[in-house]
Amino acid sequence: MNTSISGFSKLSKSEKIDWIVTTYFTNQEDAKNTLKQYWNSDSKLQQLHDEFIENTITNYYLPFGVAPNFLINGKLHTIPMAIEESSVVAAASKAAKFWLDRGGFKAEVLSTTKIGQVHFMFHGNAETLKQFFDTVKPKLFADAKSITENMEKRGGGILDIELRNKTKDLDGYYQLHATFETLDAMGANFINSCLEQFATTFKREAMLFENFSEAEKQIEIVMSILSNYVPNCIVRAEVSCPVKELSDSKNIDPEAFAQKFVQAVNIAEIEPFRAVTHNKGIMNGIDAVVLATGNDFRAVEAGVHAYASRDGQYRSLTHAKVENGLFTFWMEIPLALGTVGGLTGLHPLVKFAMELLHNPSAKELMEIVAVAGLAQNFAALRSLTTTGIQEGHMKMHLMNILNQFNATDKEKIAIIHHFKTHVVTHRAVVEAIEAIRQ
Repeated sequence: MNTSISGFSKLSKSEKIDWIVTTYFTNQEDAKNTLKQYWNSDSKLQQLHDEFIENTITNYYLPFGVAPNFLINGKLHTIPMAIEESSVVAAASKAAKFWLDRGGFKAEVLSTTKIGQVHFMFHGNAETLKQFFDTVKPKLFADAKSITENMEKRGGGILDIELRNKTKDLDGYYQLHATFETLDAMGANFINSCLEQFATTFKREAMLFENFSEAEKQIEIVMSILSNYVPNCIVRAEVSCPVKELSDSKNIDPEAFAQKFVQAVNIAEIEPFRAVTHNKGIMNGIDAVVLATGNDFRAVEAGVHAYASRDGQYRSLTHAKVENGLFTFWMEIPLALGTVGGLTGLHPLVKFAMELLHNPSAKELMEIVAVAGLAQNFAALRSLTTTGIQEGHMKMHLMNILNQFNATDKEKIAIIHHFKTHVVTHRAVVEAIEAIRQ
């Protein structure tokens, strides 16, 4: 069957759905009902969601949960998390409660510089290009003034512009490497607008530069775009307490736990196969808060993993040590986040999340998000080095299995009670359901 279509984006929402269900689905009515049951009954709210992206046909729901008891820099927070994976919110909450009585989390933004680049090709004399750049640099700032004026009034703007010679890596390749301060905005649109203006000015002025040959004047702008790698937009989060206070269970020896915990982190620092899963656990916490607050989790993910590989090998983002009887667990991580612009002023649940977090500045949100990641990693490593990860995870996953088999409320109560004293596995749950139904 030929399933291509012309002018799909010009169809109405109902026409798009009609085409999809008639082209791809056997039971067209069921397919339509599946889409419509996720529409919002408030038509204005639904229209708002429809206009976030193109070709919208329905909404895709994720659970929106909260993790309370996060003491961060002496201030209590309940952190919003949008995520589908079972046990993440529970683990974050457990870690928050654990550290609540041990001084809480400390967090600090170390730097907030963001980066954008104009990538261009030039095959002339490098020294002449440097002379041209020195001449044109003030004009790059001046021509972008209409874009930067409001940002500058708030204390942000363009910090610097450098010419970078990358011809050793790629013949004829150079960059205008610019740094920015965007305050409470994530700043993608601001940075990209500045970069495109730089490119326009740079190309125009090259045509007028007397020291260029006619061939050299033909600078080829390849692209102008911000970088999601932000190694100078860093936040640090940490927890610490005397080793003797690490145990909240008679079954856990605090000295042995601290030693094993540090070893687990050391392994992730030198073994990439472990480091990827280790850091994925950190991102369980980070992505959930980034998504709940309307920020770009894909950009955060890309930047974080590049940072984890900055010395040429992929490593753990967190670190741990025991010195003089004190256990310390910390992380420094790049996070470019915003509390204004984008979805932050549009999505009702993002507004809710921001108010829940006491309407944080971008720096405060960076601290909160980093803490969520550190808490998640602490909870995971604590389970891994004591009871094992599956005991808690499978208990949280139990409800998903029961829902897969359409268990009734009565069946759920009986099976949950049964697995209070039995190990949860998929097979064991299926057998328990079958036994009840027989």
